[in-house]
Amino acid sequence: MADKTESKEKKTKKKEATPAPKPEKVEKKAAEAASPSKIAPQKEERKAETHAQAAVAEKQPAPATVPQHAPATVPPEPRPPTPEIKQKAEKRKKARPPIKKTKVFVARGKRKTSVARATVIAGKGIVRINSLNVNSLNNPYVRDIILEPLRYLGPEANAIDISINVNGGGRMGQAQAARTAIANALIGFFDTMDLKTKFIEIDRSLVIEDTRRVETKKYKGPKARARFQKSYR
Repeated sequence: MADKTESKEKKTKKKEATPAPKPEKVEKKAAEAASPSKIAPQKEERKAETHAQAAVAEKQPAPATVPQHAPATVPPEPRPPTPEIKQKAEKRKKARPPIKKTKVFVARGKRKTSVARATVIAGKGIVRINSLNVNSLNNPYVRDIILEPLRYLGPEANAIDISINVNGGGRMGQAQAARTAIANALIGFFDTMDLKTKFIEIDRSLVIEDTRRVETKKYKGPKARARFQKSYR
């Protein structure tokens, strides 16, 4: 408690020790507060100037901005070909062999689930089925079915090569599909001979694909129509 009282006494002594302000300084401060400041009018003048400049800028149209592009590089002018270069180019053209345009015709044939595509080109009378020569087939009946359209063609059969690709189905289905494909390919290759009417008169199935399909198997039987036998003993 003694410490607190001592601190209060010190404060009061300090307040009493502070000298009173001089009357001259007090009068100057009162005069400055009463008189208008010198800085205020300068700020007002600056604000008025900025407002006037903004109003003028709004009235004037904005200048068009020109896009700055990179300087265009001028390509060098091509040099004219010298006579030596021209001679070399002409020699190359003459040295090239002329392109021979060979006549090719592709046709399709179907039988059941077998699909065959026959390609006919000028050649020596060779017939290949799936990259194998037809004469390599062991079954003569199948071989005769495939080569049947060539028998009705005549001597022109020795001047062409036929390549057949067959997939799907069985042996007889593939043979009949190849037969139809060869007949249609010959009709397209020898378009001036009117082979279509000739083949239709001989056998319509040479040109037109057979639309028949195998009937699907049903339950309660081994095939489409046959039924399992019953025994009551």
